[in-house]
Amino acid sequence: MIYGREGGGFVLRVVLDRPGPSATAEDSVSLEHCQKVSEELSAVLDVEDVVPDQYTLEVSSPGLDRPLRTAEDFRRFAGRLAKIVTAEPVARQTAFAGHLRGVDGDDVLFENEGGKLVRLPLGLIRRARLEVEF
Repeated sequence: MIYGREGGGFVLRVVLDRPGPSATAEDSVSLEHCQKVSEELSAVLDVEDVVPDQYTLEVSSPGLDRPLRTAEDFRRFAGRLAKIVTAEPVARQTAFAGHLRGVDGDDVLFENEGGKLVRLPLGLIRRARLEVEF
């Protein structure tokens, strides 16, 4: 949950996620899930008067192209298509596209589009995101 001032008012933002790999759209959080949580959470927040200011409630999912931030994210989505950008070159490149293969110690195991396994130090990863697979 994130609460803060945006534009002319306050926003309470809630991002829903499900445990497990969410390998397909059917496994992910749906619009119906977001709507149900929004309605139920809104009712509880109104009754309990938890938020003192007038606010907008936003409930969403991380999406099929979700960002990857932690070792657990890279472990959870092993096998999925992803793009990774590193802060420093690894094997003479900073942009990688291919499949996540898991985590070993402090390294993300990544199979590039050429089929080569590359070890990407987690501390060097600047940006990583799943790619939508059809």
